[in-house]
Amino acid sequence: MDNTTYRTIWISDLHLGSAQCQADVLLDFLKQTESEKLYLVGDIIDFWSLSKKMYWPREHNTVIQKLLRKARHGTQIIYVPGNHDENVRDYHNYVFGDIVVKNTDVHTTVLGKQFLVVHGDEYDTIAQYHQWIARLGSAGYDFLLWINRILRPVRRWLGIQSHFSLAAYVKFKVKNIVQFISDYEKSIVSTLRDKGLDGVICGHIHHAEIKEMEGFLYVNTGDFVESCTAIVEHFDGSLELMHWLKQDEPALAAQIALEAHVHD
Repeated sequence: MDNTTYRTIWISDLHLGSAQCQADVLLDFLKQTESEKLYLVGDIIDFWSLSKKMYWPREHNTVIQKLLRKARHGTQIIYVPGNHDENVRDYHNYVFGDIVVKNTDVHTTVLGKQFLVVHGDEYDTIAQYHQWIARLGSAGYDFLLWINRILRPVRRWLGIQSHFSLAAYVKFKVKNIVQFISDYEKSIVSTLRDKGLDGVICGHIHHAEIKEMEGFLYVNTGDFVESCTAIVEHFDGSLELMHWLKQDEPALAAQIALEAHVHD
């Protein structure tokens, strides 16, 4: 498959250093896409997980090497740290191997629309003020992902759809979690809509989305531990939410447009 080139790509919540990272799918995505600019929108390296258990397989090294190679070959890469890699925030404006660290950034599309790029934990009251609850929730989420990894080959053997996320299923069945996602989205939009911006591009909650809220565009990149999603900007300025399917799915590395384009 020929590489597809975009003006800008946003990915977040890779969680390298965690057993939950789908590094094989991520590598497939990085190999088959190119862009003038690539944003890493937080939780790229999971220092929370690494502090509990050292886990760094060869594939995670390969991801880092691939990103560094892209930067060397001309892709402008901006790393916006999140709460799982918050120690990187101490290096705002530093350059590591041609990758620039910025705690936030404002991206201007080819149509002139301005988007704040931020991980998003800053707008999550639990992450900000009740970190022990956030860590407990993270552990529960990891447990669901672990169960999902066990169920996946069983479902495949039974001929049942293998691309299934138990964590995503629970998200939409548990009322409090659905409410949390809604509150998070509203918190960001209400805080930023009067800042002279056209929208925000964030991650953090592992729930990919493009939607307009009160005249303000809310864009969430999703993750590469559960849904394997990314946001891309085409050369006409339109934004697209993409789901990069697993390599064992019928359509190898297929790209599925989940939302309408954003036009002038």
